[in-house]
Amino acid sequence: MNIQRRKFLYLAAAGAVPDWLCRPTSAAQAYPSRSVRIIVAYAPGGQTDTIARLLAQKLSDRFGTQFYVENVPGAGGNIGMARAAQAAPDGYTLAVIDVTASVVNPRLTRVAYDPFKDFHPIALPATTTQVLVVHPSLPVRTVTELVALVRANPGQYSYGSAGIGSASHLTAELFRTSLGLDLIHIPFNGAGPAIASTLGNHTPIAFGSPASTVAQVNEGSLRGLAVASRLRLAALPQVPTMAEAGLPDIICDARLGMVAPAGTPHDILVLLNREIAKLIELADVKERLATFGFEGSANTPEESVTLIRAESAKWAKVIQDAGIKTQ
Repeated sequence: MNIQRRKFLYLAAAGAVPDWLCRPTSAAQAYPSRSVRIIVAYAPGGQTDTIARLLAQKLSDRFGTQFYVENVPGAGGNIGMARAAQAAPDGYTLAVIDVTASVVNPRLTRVAYDPFKDFHPIALPATTTQVLVVHPSLPVRTVTELVALVRANPGQYSYGSAGIGSASHLTAELFRTSLGLDLIHIPFNGAGPAIASTLGNHTPIAFGSPASTVAQVNEGSLRGLAVASRLRLAALPQVPTMAEAGLPDIICDARLGMVAPAGTPHDILVLLNREIAKLIELADVKERLATFGFEGSANTPEESVTLIRAESAKWAKVIQDAGIKTQ
């Protein structure tokens, strides 16, 4: 028995691994025999949608069966998450989620799903961050200049986010409260609409995922001021980190995950996890992930459980400190 297997059995015996991870089945032998739906609880164009479409394409190629994305935006992701939770647990409905939003939303409002009881994590294949961007008409080129502008005009500037409780919202609130800024929050149903609003100068400030901002920053339609990551992004080498801007505590490691409804056969979860781990190592996938500011990761379902719970605890503090409530 190898070390990893012994470790897993020890954790299972200690109650640290959910029961569903220990139940063997043979459901994966004929899977998939028909098309597989991947729900994204946001509008097209955002980071979750980007990863979902990449996984859908590669899994379709791998299995010779169509994996397709269905966008179900609304209520900050709650409508799509509820639909995924209520789907038949047969492996033919999956979801790619913004882990932060999925665990934060139940802390903010009544939702029709439980992020821990209603889903089985498959993998957290990508981690990204947030980019602070502004409309080019704003007379600022650094974070310091933006802070000075907002302080000189309290309550006059707004920022857009992908929705209440999203990674963009929480990162912006961490930024706002850390600096005592008077900014107006305008939530949207996804990163795509939020960034479109900033492109139109309706909400001149935004935190957005690299997937929704890299192209615009590089072409000059948005100005990138900082990235909330520990290192500069390969896709935006000219944009400094928050630490370089003097704000080392403004960090966002936003994880994107694939999950299945609770009760989905264990063998299917393991099969999908194994295939996703292989896909993440493909050269073209690595290149595409890096282009949009993602870092690939091949973790196991049980590791995903631990990481999701840690994410929940981390952002709960931000919610409390910022006094975030539903609107």
